[in-house]
Amino acid sequence: MTFFRTFLSSIADAGRELLDGRLGRDAKSADMVTLCSDLITQKGEALGTALACAVVDLYRGFDDAEKLVFFEMLLNDFDVDSDALNAAIATYQKNPDPASAQAVAQAAESRRQRVVRAMNMAPNGTRTVINIREDLLKLLKSHPHLTPVDTDFAHLLASWFNRGFLELRRIDWSTPANVLEKLIQYEAVHEIRDWDDLRRRLDSDRRCYAFFHPALPDEPLIFVEVALVQGLAGSVQALLDDTAERIAPKKADTAIFYSISNCQKGLRGVSFGNFLIKQVVSELRKELRNLTTFSTLSPVPGFRDWLNKNHADLPQLEALKKPDWIADADAIEAMGQTLSSLCAVYLVTEKSRGRPLDSVARFHLGNGARLERINWLGDVSAKGVEESATLLVNYKYDLAKIESNHEAYVNSGAVVHSKQVEVLLEQADDLKPVSN
Repeated sequence: MTFFRTFLSSIADAGRELLDGRLGRDAKSADMVTLCSDLITQKGEALGTALACAVVDLYRGFDDAEKLVFFEMLLNDFDVDSDALNAAIATYQKNPDPASAQAVAQAAESRRQRVVRAMNMAPNGTRTVINIREDLLKLLKSHPHLTPVDTDFAHLLASWFNRGFLELRRIDWSTPANVLEKLIQYEAVHEIRDWDDLRRRLDSDRRCYAFFHPALPDEPLIFVEVALVQGLAGSVQALLDDTAERIAPKKADTAIFYSISNCQKGLRGVSFGNFLIKQVVSELRKELRNLTTFSTLSPVPGFRDWLNKNHADLPQLEALKKPDWIADADAIEAMGQTLSSLCAVYLVTEKSRGRPLDSVARFHLGNGARLERINWLGDVSAKGVEESATLLVNYKYDLAKIESNHEAYVNSGAVVHSKQVEVLLEQADDLKPVSN
């Protein structure tokens, strides 16, 4: 990979003089529209690489306002060539053969896709494209008309980062420090406090796996942390306890996936997690035949917001209004059953467009897992209290039923759940909901 990047850099260096000569001035002073237009029309490798570098270098110097102008330029100046598309369609209608159909497909591709694809020619171009999309995602909420630009970025990144290009690696204490540092940086579910905390998560009764891409050899794309235990785990505090007794991996019967973190914001919407979990299950089964149960210990990130909108005045939850309720033993005892029942309602029955409101639930249920158990006081950290009122959920991956669970979810939106969860749903019938 280092050799390849050096090779690309040498090609770019060779093309810079050609680029300056073509523009009749220093390439750095060229405007972005000119550079992007030249980039998608140039066929020479040296000049094309130099143009890609010039576009990337110019973008890196942009402030927020200039970045917005750049995306507006991609939207308006590098859209589909409608004349070329209409001509291709007319040709296909006269002669609908494979060649004319392919011509329609090519003409239907926006010119900005060609710009982005060509930018990838620059050394570290893939990293830059991901960073540019991250900038774009920040703008979408206030500038939704840029969605077609994001659609093109997402389409290209999904093809560049499909499963066939990804490498699964196990991360342990012997992994290079620059990668380990990124685990601390990217952990999105349960904060890694320091190096000692990380070392505990990589101990003998733990496993960590990550997907990598050849273009980003030292950058994890997504990683999962696994605890090897006996029986279902219901508390992340217990799993991360430095003083807890270690269990020999050969004595464990359950693998708990307790944290899955996406590392690259610019790859949002590119699916890795479903492949990751299934491949890690396969790796664990090969290594440890004694493992019979595979389950997550997952957060419920949208539960507290839903609770506040729909059940804020429920008498049983009066104590929840106190900022320090988690330190009140009486409040904890009084609210546990109610909150667990309402969480079951939230996960099983509350839906939008036929799918659960909760994003984590959608992910695991879509992968064929079963909603197995809801754990009160599963995460008493500040984040756990704020987002999910301390509740954590076990989604169980029963290997014999993954496909049928997946089909039930995809075809009818069914949330396959255990008898224990069904009991919580029945208990929730006794709670009087409060309308907004």
